Amino acid sequence: MAKYLAQVIVMGVQVVGRAFARALQQEYAASQAAARARSTAGQQSAAASSITGMSLQEAQQILNVSTLSPEEIQKNYEHLFKVNDKSVGGSFYLQSKVLRAKERLDEELNIQTEEQKQQSQQNTET
Repeated sequence: MAKYLAQVIVMGVQVVGRAFARALQQEYAASQAAARARSTAGQQSAAASSITGMSLQEAQQILNVSTLSPEEIQKNYEHLFKVNDKSVGGSFYLQSKVLRAKERLDEELNIQTEEQKQQSQQNTET
C-alpha cells in the first residue's frame, strides 16, 4: 500500500512540475515579446524623428500642444498655418515648420495606434 501511495505522490509532483515549467516558459516568451515591442516602438519613433528632421518635443513646442490629442493638434495647426500664410504677410519658413511639426505629430499618433493594436492582439492571443 505504501508503494502505491509513493507512486501517486511522485506522479503528482511530476505533473505539477511540468505545469509549472510550461507556465514559466510561456511567461518568459510573453515578456520577451513585450520587450521586443517596446524596442520596436522606440526605433519607429527615432526613425520618424530622423525622417522629418524634427523631434517629438520640438514638434509639440511648435504647435503648442502638451498631449498628443488629434483635435488639439488639428486646431493649433490650422490656426498657425493661416496666420503664417504668405498672402497675409506671414512667413513661408514658419508655415513650413508648422506643416512639418504636424506631420511629425501625425506620425507619432500612427505609431501609438499601431502599438495599441499590437498590444490588443497580444492580449487576445494569451
